[in-house]
Amino acid sequence: MDVNTKMLKKNAFRVTKHRGLTASRIRVPGGYLEAKYLAVIQTIAETYGNGIVNITTRQGFELPGIKFADMPKVNKLLQPVIAGLDINQELPGKGYTASGTRNVTACVGNNVCPYACYNTSALAKRLEKAIFPNDLHVKVALTGCPNDCAKVRMHDFGIMGMTLPQYDSDRCVSCGACVKACTRKSVSALATVNFKVVRDTGNCIGCGECVLNCPTGAWTRSREKYFRLTIFGRTGKKNPRLGEDFIKWADEASITKIICNTYDYVKKYIDPSAPGGKEHIGYIVDRTGFEEFKKWALREVQLPARAEVCTLVYWKGVTY
Repeated sequence: MDVNTKMLKKNAFRVTKHRGLTASRIRVPGGYLEAKYLAVIQTIAETYGNGIVNITTRQGFELPGIKFADMPKVNKLLQPVIAGLDINQELPGKGYTASGTRNVTACVGNNVCPYACYNTSALAKRLEKAIFPNDLHVKVALTGCPNDCAKVRMHDFGIMGMTLPQYDSDRCVSCGACVKACTRKSVSALATVNFKVVRDTGNCIGCGECVLNCPTGAWTRSREKYFRLTIFGRTGKKNPRLGEDFIKWADEASITKIICNTYDYVKKYIDPSAPGGKEHIGYIVDRTGFEEFKKWALREVQLPARAEVCTLVYWKGVTY
């Protein structure tokens, strides 16, 4: 069967090493879905695939062993999953209409984890609505706290939860539990002065360890949700590197706008001769300079008053 591999990949099917066979890639924003959809995935895998379901590193599913001729049938069966996850579609019943922007990944967030500062799954779905479908090669990952279980510093955009600890001195009994926790498990941003706790606002990373370890509720999480935005970590052959801090104490609206602005920046400067028509954003920034990216990224962005924007970002990494 003669197949246009470019269109095949755009429809979220993979070119495999087995002649005449492909694999369907299923998006699951934030890795969060109702169990009922697993039955649909099982049916597709057993009816049109080879019975295997691969859980990908990006928290989606990949169903190998599908014949090219069966792709329309698979897309039709996938429709309840796509609709149930509320993923944007241009042609319902035809599967996905883009695959460049990868599945938005996330840790379990505060639905489950006591350390998480926000609902990662919910934000992953909102970001998915804002940026998909799109053919540009972009990876976004979310983590609930600075423990960074989702390894967000290895992505184009890493969104790390922060909380602004609220201290009620009247409830404090000077037990030192928060200071001990911050010293042993975080960055030593707390100290005891005259039997009360003082927080170093410049050093605090908003992890919430003080909140978790206070026995009297003297420390509480802020009502407002804040984030640390890291940018342009990557793996790959030439120059793998970790993402660096771009903004601390950012808000959700600003981060969403920055990511959308970056798509415009990439469309302006991407190298059309790049392999597969894709160029990692980090290489574009290396070519145009950080200041040019920053100008595009912060266009019409209204950051919170406490937000801290890094004036210069320098990536190291390993160069081969």
